[in-house]
Amino acid sequence: MIVILLKDVKGTGKAGDVVKVSDGYARNMLIPKGMAQQATEGNVRSLEKAKALQKEKFEKEKEEAEKLAQKLEELTVEIKTKGGEGGRLFGSITSKDVAEGLLEQHGMEIDKKKLLLDSPIKQTGTFIVDVKLFYEVVGHLKVNITV
Repeated sequence: MIVILLKDVKGTGKAGDVVKVSDGYARNMLIPKGMAQQATEGNVRSLEKAKALQKEKFEKEKEEAEKLAQKLEELTVEIKTKGGEGGRLFGSITSKDVAEGLLEQHGMEIDKKKLLLDSPIKQTGTFIVDVKLFYEVVGHLKVNITV
């Protein structure tokens, strides 16, 4: 029997795959548990439509993320903090501080988890912070730390 998998099935395939399985496995296991449906002509057509819509949505979101990445390239976040001699800071600047500065200065809200800082910034200067916006789309934000 040919079925369309609705969920990932170990050893059989991933959700959305059209696979051939034994009749008993399909009738007794996959279909009753909601893991698959029979691959009729209508079901295959609706699956193709759903995949096309999903791809279109993915492309649109990726395009929006690329536009946002270009906008971030032009911005600079200024963070003023307390520090000592030699440009060392009292404390450190974390991704949370950068996200708050971006919101306050430019009105753009980006989740702090998307800001890719290897470690907190502990000295003054200008740094480039990577921002993961979408799958394979990374923007770069300039952060200027002053005392």
